[in-house]
Amino acid sequence: MRCPFCHYLDSKVLDSRPTEDGQAIRRRRECLDCHRRFTSYERVEEIPIWVVKKDGRREAFDRSKILKGLLTACEKRPISLQQLEQAVDRVERNVRDAANGEIATHAIGELVMDELRDLDAVAYVRFASVYRQFTDIEGFRQELERLIQAQRIHE
Repeated sequence: MRCPFCHYLDSKVLDSRPTEDGQAIRRRRECLDCHRRFTSYERVEEIPIWVVKKDGRREAFDRSKILKGLLTACEKRPISLQQLEQAVDRVERNVRDAANGEIATHAIGELVMDELRDLDAVAYVRFASVYRQFTDIEGFRQELERLIQAQRIHE
């Protein structure tokens, strides 16, 4: 691997270990020329997933959009960034498992709603109000009833 400091083409691996999530290998390296140390990560090359929008357009799956939506829904709620990152990881894993190269936006939205339902009821309703495009209080009432019924089932 090329040294990021002197650009020499060879280095030796000092240490290798899996990352905390097990999705990559972290390698500590030393340049054979300048002897400076650096870290590299080895990951499996992901097959791109295309998201099919409501109007039929396609765009590349972007996990940062999911995190942004979760951050907005969970603003001023007692939910850590780590919890949100883990939720995004689960959504992305489910998208990759379910998708055969592409997935509809509504399917991603449902996966996000499932995560929020388990995390925080207020954040769930906030997200639902935007995702399901509530236009009146009746939409909120119906969603709250679904949430209450789901919570009763899990009790």
